Amino acid sequence: MVFFMRSRKPPLDACPCGAPHAYADCCGRYLDAGQLPPTAEALMRSRYVAYVRKRSDYLLRTWHPSTRPAQLDLETESVPWLGLKVVRAVAGGLEDVQGTVEFVARYKIAGRAHRLHEISRFTREDGQWFYLDAQD
Repeated sequence: MVFFMRSRKPPLDACPCGAPHAYADCCGRYLDAGQLPPTAEALMRSRYVAYVRKRSDYLLRTWHPSTRPAQLDLETESVPWLGLKVVRAVAGGLEDVQGTVEFVARYKIAGRAHRLHEISRFTREDGQWFYLDAQD
C-alpha cells in the first residue's frame, strides 16, 4: 500500500512574515484593519511586513514614543526583503508588559544577500505593544 503525504503549500497571497497564512488573515489584520497585535512576536512580525511593504505609517505608529524617530524614508529605499525567521521570543505574551524577540531577516543589496540578526525589545502600554529598541 502506498501513502501520499500532502504537502502544505502557502497560500498564493502568503504573508511575508513567514507564517503559513494569507496576508489578510495574518499581518494584514494589523497593518490594514486596525487590529492590535496581541503579542510582542505578532508585533515584530507585522513590523517586518511593514518594512517589506514600505509602510512607514505603521512602523511609526507602533514605535514607542520614547525612542521613535521623527520620520522614516522607506519609499526611497530599494531593499528587497527575502525572509524572516523568528529565533525565539521571551515573554511578550498576552499577560506580559515587556518582551524580547530574536530574529533573523534576510535582504539583498546590490545583488548581495545580507542578514540582520537582532534582539528587539517591546513594551505594552494600555493594551498596545510597542517596539522599544534593539540589540544587534
